[in-house]
Formats: sequence, C-alpha cells, structure tokens
Amino acid sequence: MKNIDVAIIMGSDSDLPIMKDAAQFFNDMGISYEVKILSVHRTPERALEYAEELKKRNVKVVIGGAGGAAHLPGVIAALLPVPVIGVPIHTKTLSGVDSLYSIVQMPSGIPVATVAINGAKNAAILATTILGVSNEAIQQKIIDYKASLKEAVLAKDEKLQAMRL
Repeated sequence: MKNIDVAIIMGSDSDLPIMKDAAQFFNDMGISYEVKILSVHRTPERALEYAEELKKRNVKVVIGGAGGAAHLPGVIAALLPVPVIGVPIHTKTLSGVDSLYSIVQMPSGIPVATVAINGAKNAAILATTILGVSNEAIQQKIIDYKASLKEAVLAKDEKLQAMRL
C-alpha cells in the first residue's frame, strides 16, 4: 500500500455524498488521499487494523465522517498520533446534532477537531492547512484558494453594484 497524506474514512456508504466533497477538494489541490468505509461498531477489528496500517504508511491527517453515535473519528483519534478531523453527518432522527455532539465531546487527551454538520469540504480545507504548515507548496495552494474566495466575493459585489435594484 502506498503512503498518503490524508485518509478519508466514513461509517457507511450513505455518508459518501457528503464526504466526496473532501475528496474533490484534495483532487483540486493535488493532495494524496484514499477513501475507506469502516465501522468501529460492526467491524472493530478492521478499524484497529486500518489504524495500524495508517501509522506504517505515515498518514498525516485523518478525516472521519460519521452519523448517529458517530464514534469513528474518536476511536481513530485514540489509536493514531495524527490530527483527526470529524465531520458530523446529518441524520433523520436529530438532524445531525447527535453526530455533532458525539464527535465534539471527546474526553480530555483525545481531541478531534470538528467541523459543521456535513462540512466535509471545510474538513479538507483544514487538513490541507495542517499539511501546509510543513510544506510551502501546499501552503501556497491554500493562500491561492483563499485569494480566489476573495476575488469571487468582489466579483459578485461588482455585479450587484452594476444592477439596478
């Protein structure tokens, strides 16, 4: 197995429509990643095995999407010495608030950075920013990305100002 910068993990294939936003951002930025479905509840041995694989492969950041009980990011954070970013997935039962609380309320010593419900793209931006701390080329990509956000807002305002309301 090849080394990657980021592992994108999720508890179910139903999380993929949200988590693909992270993968797309990494594609755009040229960041190496892989995507995996793991369940710490249904396949705990496989989750432990995968965490051990990631250690050997020098993964730098993990993004974990999970809904409901949402233990996946926290368990992986307990097993790995790298930043883990949790993406709470919207649920029908409690609109993702259950997922958010499950991920954000980690015990002392096992932090999981947590983004908004369904915020996979922001998780990817945060992961890229983390990678950029030790890689100037990646850091420049984040600088350029943020500059493009600024330009988009200015262009929209210019268009608005030209309209007659």
